[in-house]
Amino acid sequence: MELRSLMTRASEAAVEVVRGLERDRLDGPTPCPELDVRALVNHLILWSGFRGYTAGLKQPPGGPADDHDFTAEPGWADAYATRSAEAARVWSDPEAWTGETGVTGKGLMPAPFVGGIVLGEWLLHGWDLAVATGQTLTVDEELAVALYGTIASKAEMARQYKVFGPEVPVRKSAPSFERALGLAGRDPYWKP
Repeated sequence: MELRSLMTRASEAAVEVVRGLERDRLDGPTPCPELDVRALVNHLILWSGFRGYTAGLKQPPGGPADDHDFTAEPGWADAYATRSAEAARVWSDPEAWTGETGVTGKGLMPAPFVGGIVLGEWLLHGWDLAVATGQTLTVDEELAVALYGTIASKAEMARQYKVFGPEVPVRKSAPSFERALGLAGRDPYWKP
């Protein structure tokens, strides 16, 4: 499956959730125990909007520092929508998927691997934000299957680097998106 054709839909799904966030929920818990909603929004904006964009262009990681609070800026949700759409546009180009690139400034990885990371940022953290704030992330079956494949190819390494938690058992007959969440260390039935 060619991920580049799915990047715009993944971006739009995450943007819909970010735009639906109510300001009074920014301090709430998320499925990511170390991050509240505000910290997770800031992570999503930085990694999918800024670093995802520069990685697709094969440029050094861009954007503010890791501790920057985008939610303190006026119009932050609309600004993210623009940044996310730009990142999706870059990753929709076949050139983004060739060679090597990076998102951290600490070395290069195969571009398809990094593209999968960006897809996961939109869909996994989009889901994290959605369930933390009483929303639903719109993920069709094609996106879910692509996400599952991307996660399956890197799950063990991601666990070694503590990017994913331990796999959460999900029934084999569960929908593809629930199985992807479980494989990425998320409980598909998590509630705040």
